[in-house]
Amino acid sequence: MSLFATGVTASLAAGVATGLGALPLLLVRDLSGRVQNAFLGFAAGVMLAAAFFSLLLPGLDAARALGLSEAAAAGMIVAAVLLGAGALHVLNAVAPHEHFLAGHHGADAPALSRIWLFVIAITLHNIPEGLAVGVSYGASLEKGSAMAIGIGLQNMPEGLAVAASLAAFYRKSTAIAVALLTGLVEPVAAAAGLGAVSAAASLLPWGLGFAAGAMVWVVSSEIIPETHREGRQGLSTAALMVGLVAMMFLDVTLA
Repeated sequence: MSLFATGVTASLAAGVATGLGALPLLLVRDLSGRVQNAFLGFAAGVMLAAAFFSLLLPGLDAARALGLSEAAAAGMIVAAVLLGAGALHVLNAVAPHEHFLAGHHGADAPALSRIWLFVIAITLHNIPEGLAVGVSYGASLEKGSAMAIGIGLQNMPEGLAVAASLAAFYRKSTAIAVALLTGLVEPVAAAAGLGAVSAAASLLPWGLGFAAGAMVWVVSSEIIPETHREGRQGLSTAALMVGLVAMMFLDVTLA
């Protein structure tokens, strides 16, 4: 299997994990807000560790490999990070979507049902994850594999938390289907990212930095405010730390 096919397949598996993680919802009556926050906190920790250990550090190495000085390599990654964060900020401002606790964000879209606003919101979260898997495979098979495993692991509790939130308004089967649907954007983003960095080696540090910036923006602007909004940040912060060290361990041992 080619590296491109491997990267897209691995990202597809990570995306499907979102739906698989939501399946236990069928066995429980409901999921408390405290537990949902813990799951989202774990996902945030994985994303933060992935951004730094699996994207930013390899991005700096890739920039140096182009013959750039330390300052020029750092400047390139800084610019890529800000571009990634800026792109997600614009998407978040333009695309109508519904947060679980904060309500409606983005442009007004009266014709869209509430479930589609949730779908758009979760899709915005998943784009950086798919992109990160794709560009990580552009760096190396080992980096890509570690990233795909980490994203897949964090997608499972995230998918359960998402489905539990949706189940407050829709049937459980519908909530699980939506969680799975939103995860399927990840292989599309992975294909775009891997295709770009495969076409030109000089784009690799840009792709790694861009994905890192997008992921950090999602964590800071979306996930942490959601988990801290009701004053129950203790458990979600602890879960974030567990996710962070778990992803760090995966990256070091697998890559």
